[in-house]
Amino acid sequence: MAIYHLRATMISRSAGRSATAAAAYRSAELIVDQRTGLAFDYRARGGVDHVETLAPADAPTWVQDRAALWNAVELAETRKNSQVAREVRVALPHELDAPQRLQLVRDFCQREFVDRGMVADIALHAPGREGDERNHHAHILLTTREIGPEGFTTKNRDWNAKELLEGWREAWARDTNHALERCGTHERVDHRTLETQRVEAEACAQEARERGDEAEALRETVRAVSLDRQPLPQLSAGAWQLKERGIEVAAVQVWREIKEQAVEVARVAQELAEKGRAWLERVAERAAEQMREAVERVAPADAWGEFFAAAAPGASAAAEGLARDLEVERRQEAQREVAEREARERVQEQERRAHERDDGHDHEW
Repeated sequence: MAIYHLRATMISRSAGRSATAAAAYRSAELIVDQRTGLAFDYRARGGVDHVETLAPADAPTWVQDRAALWNAVELAETRKNSQVAREVRVALPHELDAPQRLQLVRDFCQREFVDRGMVADIALHAPGREGDERNHHAHILLTTREIGPEGFTTKNRDWNAKELLEGWREAWARDTNHALERCGTHERVDHRTLETQRVEAEACAQEARERGDEAEALRETVRAVSLDRQPLPQLSAGAWQLKERGIEVAAVQVWREIKEQAVEVARVAQELAEKGRAWLERVAERAAEQMREAVERVAPADAWGEFFAAAAPGASAAAEGLARDLEVERRQEAQREVAEREARERVQEQERRAHERDDGHDHEW
């Protein structure tokens, strides 16, 4: 099942972080920070499927050198609490293959970030060895300053707007769904809150019941049940590291409890879906049997046997459609019988009159 995730965070010196360290870790490379002299060597790290840098057309060529890029970013900042970079982390659908995942990230970054003037350093990561094998994801490091042929210039504060982040969230959902549609899967993602999606599903289920579409009502009810849960809280980098080391702090305990609840909700929703499908199949079978009995009263059973053998797996909608067709045929047959009877009566009347004329002629002769 495809999941939606997009999280944007700032990399700030006030939190003891640097753009050079972040870039080295996400790309599994060696980068020496020219400002501090620290060397960040993550070449032994595995799980990095692909890295590349996308930049505006007028950016200098050295931005394609990862170490040069992020050292230039660090040197452009002079304050001890500077925000040196922005990171956007997105979940990639496991339903896509590697080239499709890469193209999805490229297109999104080009349109949403690079076309606005940012440099985007992309790293696609494979699922962890001990985690969920479907957890393909990408880390996107973004610059915070305008860039031209001579290098970085001024900070662009417009890139911090909340409305822009909401636009990115919606765009990622839209792009992901287009990619899923192109690869032929019915899975879709949604960037809206769980509560908003649940309310919508309940409304759709009610509308489907009112128009008699039990199958659609079941699907929307199951969706509403699966969404009736708390969102999984975000863990800080420190809390996540403690979790990976098996240390249970309060934030990690809450995270685990909510995740277990989500798993249980998913199990209940799946069980409801299975029971609902079984019920719909029984209803369809009964409807098909009733229609078969009705048809056999007006036509030989073997004339409809092949039809019902093919139509039996259909839902009640198919049976309802058949009933309508049979009613139309019955009315047409009745009309034909009336027309034939009237035609016979006209012929008989003409013959009677002809005989009367013949009889009258005989008397005259």
